[in-house]
Amino acid sequence: MKFKLRSFLQRSFHNDLFKKTQFRLTSLYSGLLILFLVLFIIIVYSLFYTVMLTEQKHETKALARDEARIITEFLIRDQEDPSYRNPGIIVAREEQFFYYVVNTNFEFLLGDELIPETRNNLLTIINNWNFDRDEFLFDSINVTVPKSDGELLYNQDGTPLFETEIRTIDLMMTSHPLIYNGQILGTVFIGKDISFFHELLRGLLVVLLAIAILFFGVAFFISYIMSKRTMVPISEAFTRQREFVADASHELRTPLSVLLSSINAIEMTEPFEQNSYPRKLLSNMKEEVKRMSKLVGDLLTIARSGTSTMEIVNKEIFDFHDPAEKVIQSVQALADTKQITIHFNAPNSLTINGDLEKLKQLLYILLDNAIKYTQNGGAVHVALEMRGDEKESALVIEVKDTGIGISLEDQQRIFDRFYRVDKARTRQLGGHGLGLSIAKWIVDIHGGTIRVTSELNRGSTFTVCIPTTLH
Repeated sequence: MKFKLRSFLQRSFHNDLFKKTQFRLTSLYSGLLILFLVLFIIIVYSLFYTVMLTEQKHETKALARDEARIITEFLIRDQEDPSYRNPGIIVAREEQFFYYVVNTNFEFLLGDELIPETRNNLLTIINNWNFDRDEFLFDSINVTVPKSDGELLYNQDGTPLFETEIRTIDLMMTSHPLIYNGQILGTVFIGKDISFFHELLRGLLVVLLAIAILFFGVAFFISYIMSKRTMVPISEAFTRQREFVADASHELRTPLSVLLSSINAIEMTEPFEQNSYPRKLLSNMKEEVKRMSKLVGDLLTIARSGTSTMEIVNKEIFDFHDPAEKVIQSVQALADTKQITIHFNAPNSLTINGDLEKLKQLLYILLDNAIKYTQNGGAVHVALEMRGDEKESALVIEVKDTGIGISLEDQQRIFDRFYRVDKARTRQLGGHGLGLSIAKWIVDIHGGTIRVTSELNRGSTFTVCIPTTLH
């Protein structure tokens, strides 16, 4: 099951270049739209918060000034008329949770609050507040209130008469000096309940987040439509380009084959000396024609790999052990020219279900790549094994060399078409940056994975895992 799932995911996301590009465009478009939405939400929320908070500060400050004015007027009238008394000078109101008046020694003179049980707590908060430095103080207190509307009453044993609950009250506090005849007599402290303000902010945030989630769905849908329309001309242009490459490659194969046959015929009919100039010319021409033939073949393979059909043409059950040995024998001559030893390790039987020719081509590419980039006198290790059970099995191919290695940065791109780590050296060795791209395509159409682990100057290891079933 895990091999089938992995195959499905790879076919859906990794094998289709246009789906990947469309997904990136969709992510880009929707990301930009969401970015603007997030900025809009932040700006709206910040403006609303700033405006509302400023309004609350102005109201609280106005309450403090009014209380100071009322107390000052009372002191003036009391001074003029000692018989004047107003036992209800100021009382805590709904918009004003408490007021307290303290003298210059910070001794409590008078005050009132909506919930008497909170006085000690509030006086402690005020006592610790440096109101000369901070004009406003924000704090919260927990109070016990009845669940139903009404006054909190207690039994004789001190237990609440009604069922109660704990409620948190958010307070904004400010102060105002009491000045009489040019002297500071004390300070008035005012506390305003801003719990509703905080609840309003939380509600607004929830609404904005809900709008953001809804807008995200709309933005993703719009981005998907936009990216799909954007990919139409690109897909058509790519299809025409792929068809041209395939047609041109197919047409070039015949004249190149004729050239190679003609060169072989000249070599057989003309008795050139071993180191003569004409023989060197023919040898160079023959190598260039072979290189061009290989390039044309690779271009044709790449052109075919760009099609949307990912079916394996010649799927069959076979033993891969003997074909793998023949592939190693075919590159042995190249390895011998560099005194490179090839070590082969595999079980006697590797029965799999796949495309024989493509798997042989895959192994050849990996071996050819390992030999090219391994110094003279090095070694290449090839290991094949079957993993899993009868229901879910996989062919694992590991090709390890002692070559120049690949940097971590280049490891991310070596499977890209026409990408070469060292262009000068690759060109000197006859590479054109298509081998590993073709290898990855072969692995992909088999629903497998290919990865590389490497360290500069210490060699590279290519590991291929191809799920296979015999049913």
